[in-house]
Amino acid sequence: MGIIAWLVVGLLAGWIGSMIVNRAGEGPLMDIVLGVVGAFVGGFLFNMLGYGGVSGINLYSIFVAVIGAVVVLVIYHAVFRRRAI
Repeated sequence: MGIIAWLVVGLLAGWIGSMIVNRAGEGPLMDIVLGVVGAFVGGFLFNMLGYGGVSGINLYSIFVAVIGAVVVLVIYHAVFRRRAI
């Protein structure tokens, strides 16, 4: 999959994952980063379960990437929890 496809899937997955986890995006750059990392995590998890991973810009790949992005975002928020002063 090309770099542009990874960025598109990452942006979509990061944004959708952010909307699921905390109802607000993390910002365009962080959404892309977390989405691309989520795509890798989702692909790894789905391969471990015997299903295919991310294969291009299609609904299944976006679904896999969103699942991975949600996992990454939950871990991200657990580690880097914003604390009130």
